[in-house]
Amino acid sequence: MNNENQLVNAEFQQVCTIIDVHTARALARVNEEHLITCWEIGSYISQRIQNGKWGDKIVRDLADYIKQQRPTYRGYGRSNLYNMVRFYETYSSNQFVQSVNGQLGEFVQSANGQLPEVLKLTTFTHHVILLNRCQLPTERLFYMIYANRQNLNTRELDTCIENNTYANLLAGDKKNLSQTLKELYPTAPTIFKDRLMLDALGLPPDHNELELHRGILDNMRDFILELGKEDFLFVQDECPISVGGETYHLDLLFYHRVLRCYVGVELKSSKFHPKDLGQLEFYLEALDRDKKREGEGPSIGILLCKDANQMVVEYALSRSMSPVMVAQYKQALIPQEVLQRAFDEYLEYNAPKSLL
Repeated sequence: MNNENQLVNAEFQQVCTIIDVHTARALARVNEEHLITCWEIGSYISQRIQNGKWGDKIVRDLADYIKQQRPTYRGYGRSNLYNMVRFYETYSSNQFVQSVNGQLGEFVQSANGQLPEVLKLTTFTHHVILLNRCQLPTERLFYMIYANRQNLNTRELDTCIENNTYANLLAGDKKNLSQTLKELYPTAPTIFKDRLMLDALGLPPDHNELELHRGILDNMRDFILELGKEDFLFVQDECPISVGGETYHLDLLFYHRVLRCYVGVELKSSKFHPKDLGQLEFYLEALDRDKKREGEGPSIGILLCKDANQMVVEYALSRSMSPVMVAQYKQALIPQEVLQRAFDEYLEYNAPKSLL
C-alpha cells in the first residue's frame, strides 16, 4: 500500500510539474508583453520630445488622459512614462550596444528599433531600479542576468546592488581559491564571492565569533542571499563532526544545488591565519567520508574572516590539496578593468543559453 501511495504521489507531482512549467511560461510571456508595451510607449514619447512637439505639460496631460480612459490600468503616471522614455533611450543607444555587444552580440542589438532579447530576462520594475542605481552598461547587464538566475524579487535586487554584488562576485584574479577548487569546479570563480557584505547583521566593530555566528543565524535569509540565493540551501548550524570518538563542530553547513556538494563555512572574527585552513580541511575530509553520497562532488570549504593579508592567503593556499577558499566580510574598491575581465568570464558560465 505504501508503494502504491508513493507511485500515486509521484504521478501527482508530475501533474504539478506540468502546471509549474506552463505557469512560468505564461508569466514570462506576460512580462515580455509588458516590456514591449513600455518600450513602444517610451519610443513614441521620446520621438515627440526629441522633435520638439511634446514637452512636460503634454506628458503630464497624457498621464491624466490614460487615467481617465483606462481607469483600471496602473503604472502609467507621469513619472513612469518618463521611466519608459529612459528605458527606451538607454537600451537603444549606441553607447549601450557598443559597450556590451562583445558579450551578447545580436541579443543586445536593437533590430529595427525592437526590444533587445536580453532585456526580457527581468521585469520593468527591475529595469527602473537598474537605470536609477547602476551607472555602467555592463553593471546593468550583470544584474539582469543575476536577477534572472537567482530569481530575485525587488527587495533582494536592491540589497544585491546595495552590497555591490557586481564587484564582490567578480573581483580580483581569484587567488583566494585553491587550485584544487578551481580544477574540481571550474565555475567556482563565478559562484563564490571574495567579499560578503554583512551590514544587515548589525555587528559592533569589536564583535567576536559568537556574535558573528548569532548574527548570521538571526539573519540567515540575508546571509543566503549574499552567498547566492537560489543555489545555497542551509543544512545545519554547528554541524557535528565525529572522528575517532571525538566530536567537533563545523560552524555552518550548506548544500549547493548546482554543484551538488556540501559547502562548509568556518567563521573567524579575526584576521586570517594559515593554521585555520588545517581545521577546515579536516572538516571537509570528514564530510566527504561520512555525508557525501554517490554522485555528489567533494565538499567545499569557505573560511570567512574579518580581514586577510592577500599574500599570506596566496601562500597558504598554494600547497592546499583541498577545495577551499578564503573570503572576507568587508568591502574594497575594485578597479574597473578587473571587473570587465571578470564579467566576461561570468557571462561565459552564467548567461542564459538562449542568449549565447
